[in-house]
Amino acid sequence: MTKILPLAFVLLWSSAFITTLPIVLNSDPFSALAFRFFFVAICFLIFVIYKKINLKITFKNLINCFGTGVLFHGFYLGGVFYAIFVGLPTGLVALIVTMQPIFTNLMAGYFLSENVSIKQWIGVSLGFLGAVMVIGFDIGNQIPLKGFIATIIALIAITSSTIWQKKISNNVPLAVNNMYQALGAVIFHLLIIMFFFDGPFININFQFLMAMSHQVFLVSLGAFSILMYLIKKNSASKTVSLFFLIPIVTASMAALFLGEKLSAIDLMGFLIASTGVFISTRK
Repeated sequence: MTKILPLAFVLLWSSAFITTLPIVLNSDPFSALAFRFFFVAICFLIFVIYKKINLKITFKNLINCFGTGVLFHGFYLGGVFYAIFVGLPTGLVALIVTMQPIFTNLMAGYFLSENVSIKQWIGVSLGFLGAVMVIGFDIGNQIPLKGFIATIIALIAITSSTIWQKKISNNVPLAVNNMYQALGAVIFHLLIIMFFFDGPFININFQFLMAMSHQVFLVSLGAFSILMYLIKKNSASKTVSLFFLIPIVTASMAALFLGEKLSAIDLMGFLIASTGVFISTRK
């Protein structure tokens, strides 16, 4: 089962990039994310009550859950959604965020006392090279500065939150942790809307509801729970190496569902990145 989880995570997480565009075409990014995580929090609450899991946690753990939720679902997803909202190409967003394993490897040794081996660094280098080959040659020349800055903020946020989550992941049950993270995200995005973002809107239509349902159930309840589990069971540096497959699988999904073509360079990049992930994560 645990061997299937990394594959499921990559497929589900990659699919989120495909459904982000129809969401931000019908909503501002922060209203959409507040909407999404309101229902995510309710779903986890129902699950926790059904499983009779104790909701009570220490104040320190509550702050940790809220903090990682704000980083994961607030700054990371907020940055990704906002970047696509202002017109940054989805492929470029995926590529920038894919640099996360490099920063995580740098931080894991210092903050988590993990031994990041030469083998892992070789895998990380191959993964990044493959991702650049897949996405890098398809990037357009017009890049919105605000979108680029938002994506850099997203990259820093998901790197920091991965390290933080690894340090606290053994203290709180997974479902309870995810529920409080989602609640923190709702509060964060509502505050962003209230104080920083003018003209929030959501157009409830079939396209929006289908894309949002996908992101609530398959991404937030599925992929994110798998990510939290993998971080808990594996080293942070090994887990995030899977992210190098995200832009490649995203490009493949775009070719399948949106009719975008994959070149020979794309296929070669896929092979190189896959090899890098294998080298970095194998025992």
